[in-house]
Amino acid sequence: MSQPTAAGDAARATMRAVVVTRPGGLDALEIQDVPVPARKPGWVRIRVKAFGVNESEVTTRKGESDAEVSYPRVPGIEGVGVVDEADEDSGLRPGQRVATMMGGMGRSYDGTYAQYVSVPAGQVIPFESGLPWEVVGALPEMFQTAYGSLTTGLDLKAGQTLLIRGGTSTVGLSAATIAKDLGATVLSTTRSPGRAGELRAAGVDHPLVDSGTIADQVRELMPEGVDAVLELVGCSVLADTLRTVRRHGTVCFTGALAGQWTIPDFSPFMIPGGVRLTSYGGQAADLPADVFAHQLQAIAAGRLNVPVAKVYHGLEQVRDAQADVESGTTPGKHVVVLDD
Repeated sequence: MSQPTAAGDAARATMRAVVVTRPGGLDALEIQDVPVPARKPGWVRIRVKAFGVNESEVTTRKGESDAEVSYPRVPGIEGVGVVDEADEDSGLRPGQRVATMMGGMGRSYDGTYAQYVSVPAGQVIPFESGLPWEVVGALPEMFQTAYGSLTTGLDLKAGQTLLIRGGTSTVGLSAATIAKDLGATVLSTTRSPGRAGELRAAGVDHPLVDSGTIADQVRELMPEGVDAVLELVGCSVLADTLRTVRRHGTVCFTGALAGQWTIPDFSPFMIPGGVRLTSYGGQAADLPADVFAHQLQAIAAGRLNVPVAKVYHGLEQVRDAQADVESGTTPGKHVVVLDD
């Protein structure tokens, strides 16, 4: 049995969606009328209210994704909205506000660049908040990645020191605000001296300009090394990053903003003695509903900042959003809101 809404009756056979018709440029993104996604048992259909636009979706559009992607495909690895239809025993009710992310969405099955999306119930996070959709829509993927990296990846504790390499990325800015809320001292990098103010606004204690090597700068501030590092730049700088960490400290490899995901002829002996190297690439379940609720409350109270770069209205502006993400000139999260 399921719980359909009035909006979910059989008369609504199609919806509008952005479809990647083939690997290519921005012209490969087309707005089309497509069937409303059927909801399988154990899945939830969501009426999409907002979604973030991410670098991974640009990669999917270009045909450069590591994941298996077939075309045509509706992209979108995250979104927020309201439940349209769910199993009666799912604990979800029609009209309930929810977030969803990852799990192959937008790659192995159609994603959130659409009026409706259908996803497994296990990757749906219910929430209650009066925050506007453009704020909540910025959060799922970047908060899940940042929170999972700091907890599952690094087990960060209050009073510890954290270095974020790649700090002006959306995940880096989110990680800084979450780490400060946890009670950590935060160092964070930018390649541009002019962007140090963005790091300070996110709560960073020590902004650092990254010229390609930062180990000496970090050791000047923390002679014994930092307790933990969130690596977002990638393998091209990993050896230098490892030198910033104290003995028994940990580096968590989460992203590769510089594009290098592997190290040719890797040797374990490149890791300094006693330093731990791990990675993070988790899923929606790594961001529990109560943690997400705490973050929403912290945003509403002004304790956490949401790095929203720009808000776009309607599927017609998705090309503009992807162009802005690809250019990299506007820091923060790019969010598309689907107006009623």
